Amino acid sequence: MATLDVQCEQVVASIEDRILKVVLNRPEKKNALTQQMYLAIVAALEELDRNAELRCLYITGVDNIFTSGNDVIDFMTAPPDLETSAVAKLLTTLPQTQKPLIAAVNGLAIGIGTTLLLHCDLAYAAEGAIFQTPFANLGLCPEAGSSYLMPALMGHARASEWLLLGEKLPASKAKEHGIVNDVFADAELQEKAWAKALQLAAQPPGAVRLSKALMKQHRLQVLPDVMRTEGREFGARLTSEEAAEAFGAFVERRKPDFSRFS
Repeated sequence: MATLDVQCEQVVASIEDRILKVVLNRPEKKNALTQQMYLAIVAALEELDRNAELRCLYITGVDNIFTSGNDVIDFMTAPPDLETSAVAKLLTTLPQTQKPLIAAVNGLAIGIGTTLLLHCDLAYAAEGAIFQTPFANLGLCPEAGSSYLMPALMGHARASEWLLLGEKLPASKAKEHGIVNDVFADAELQEKAWAKALQLAAQPPGAVRLSKALMKQHRLQVLPDVMRTEGREFGARLTSEEAAEAFGAFVERRKPDFSRFS
């Protein structure tokens, strides 16, 4: 098994059986993503397409956590430019990746932990995994193309459940709504998801890349504009009074009060 230098201790990348394995490794912060971690994931995605020996990328988290989403303190301290930041680089790179992406969601999948899966080709979840897209709860708006991809995937009503209410939803709902392909017992997730990655890696690589490209060609005509609009609005929302109240409540461990807003 070879390792890949992505210059970030909190994103561990290795190569095994022609699969690039990426493990989110920040358990003390529930694998919350920092700007450096985003850049490391981008580096892995770029290596995936550049290295002719690689067949697919497999992403998971340590312990019983996939990712709790963006590091709130990191965002509050230095709000990112959603057009030029590390986050923007990931969101630009994800849809353009030519080789398949496989996710093993082993626990919490909050915010981008869920919307990332919309760009994966195969996703599997542990029974105990919890999904949430709490953008509206935080005074923000959808990102990663989710305002387009979620309604297209599951219909407007179900997408509203995810994006407007922002409730925590179980793995069974994620499967029912098409976010993940299947749900496995917690103890079996990694073995079964890795078996799918091995199966995919054994397929004819050119046929796999072409099949992926054909399935995603139409969304690529729409996604860049959607993601630019989302990024612009998300950046504006980060400095809004509603977001300040939501983030302040998060840090102070209290319930936010949006009653003064209209």
